[in-house]
Amino acid sequence: MSVLDSVDWSGNILKAGAWQPGRGGDYAVVEPATGAELGRMGLATAADVADAAAAAATAQLEWAALPHPERAAVLRRAGDLWQRHAEEITGWNVREVGAVPGMAGFALHVAAEECYEAASLPSRPIGEVIPSEQPRLSMARRMPAGVVTVIAPFNVPIILGIRSVAPALALGNAVILKPDPRTAVTGGTLMARIFEEAGLPPGVLQMLPGGADVGEALVTDPRVRVISFTGSTAVGRRIGELAGRHLKRAHLELGGNSALLVLDDADVEAAVNLAAWGSFFHQGQICMSTGRHLVAASIYDDFVEALAEKAGHLSVGNPATDQVALGPVIDAGQRDKIHGLVTASADAGAIIAAGGTYEDLFYRPTVLANVPLTAPAYAEEVFGPVAPVTKVESVEDAIALAGASEYGLSLGIVTKDVMRGLAVAEQIPTGIVHINDQTVNDEANAPFGGVRASGTGSRFGGAEANIEAFTETRWITMRGEPARYPF
Repeated sequence: MSVLDSVDWSGNILKAGAWQPGRGGDYAVVEPATGAELGRMGLATAADVADAAAAAATAQLEWAALPHPERAAVLRRAGDLWQRHAEEITGWNVREVGAVPGMAGFALHVAAEECYEAASLPSRPIGEVIPSEQPRLSMARRMPAGVVTVIAPFNVPIILGIRSVAPALALGNAVILKPDPRTAVTGGTLMARIFEEAGLPPGVLQMLPGGADVGEALVTDPRVRVISFTGSTAVGRRIGELAGRHLKRAHLELGGNSALLVLDDADVEAAVNLAAWGSFFHQGQICMSTGRHLVAASIYDDFVEALAEKAGHLSVGNPATDQVALGPVIDAGQRDKIHGLVTASADAGAIIAAGGTYEDLFYRPTVLANVPLTAPAYAEEVFGPVAPVTKVESVEDAIALAGASEYGLSLGIVTKDVMRGLAVAEQIPTGIVHINDQTVNDEANAPFGGVRASGTGSRFGGAEANIEAFTETRWITMRGEPARYPF
């Protein structure tokens, strides 16, 4: 049976645990590889947010009051359902997002693992006993935050939604999920159906695809206490400011321009394999994508030549019908942004060693050599299949350049001396480091997050980070007899 069998596609959205008409009308769900309409999705408006938040606040109380094994069981069943429906969901991920099957399959694997990891949270210790100077029992207890808003982007919608949705639910919260409208089936409808089929009570998870007005309404609604946002740094700054004004916590996982340092003792062939994957996987549409290749001068020419040759042989096409390495970028706006950064960088002096062309939404993997530090493709997050390569004369120069970016998400270092690599990493501010690997990695039980303009630190992955993100601490005291005071 299809996970979408019970979905009415005639302009409806998932709201308050049932399918109801969206106030914003409906819109086409488009396959980026072909431009074909896959279906129509209801669009939420700011007016839908108040209804969703009210229903979520009511449903959350009953959900949090359930015995912890019942909440854990829902999460385990959800993990099983991701696996059971993997073929169907992978197909949607390939067609709606433009992911190659390998990437789509990885997203399904992570989704299941996120649910299994989250299933362990309800049985975790929820507090501690604190010494008190008074004759009383003093405790600190972790309580559900209440209603959590999760705002997820288009690029990896399953992973970037489930990594907040699953732990927030497991810890007793209700969740309102706002996926990007371009990928609201993969990033919203399927997720909502999985949890509905897993036995999650109505109203505990709601899905509202919409624009910036819906996002702002979710951040400002008084019943929403925590916002988990993944997206661009520019939007993250606005959400952080708005959340601060309303005295709410905002967990922000933002953009990146991650560096791959290829030191002078690195094996060029191995480094090029890492570099190509880091920059071109999923068309470069990953926050952790390798955005800057800082390569030792002694091996620079060989590295550029080998990377350009590899890029030239990578296949680009429709991942739903052909076996390709790269699929389409999400839409024409994203394609034009990528191409604008490439051409502006060439105008600034960079050499296009490979790629730099496109057909429809299929952008060729691109290698830029001799890239000036002021070139847009070096200084900014491209979010496309572009590998800017810059020569460094010393490891000290590599450290300085890697640390000079405003971003601090992921870092890769290629060297035969792993202790040297670790010493280099300790001098570069970043939330994630991979020695002898590229910058794109993710595991459900590992802390994930960036520093500086890449976000507010590790708020995803691992029990401690998730408990910190989605609960509040309450101080509780108890006395056998009422306290007595002087007046």
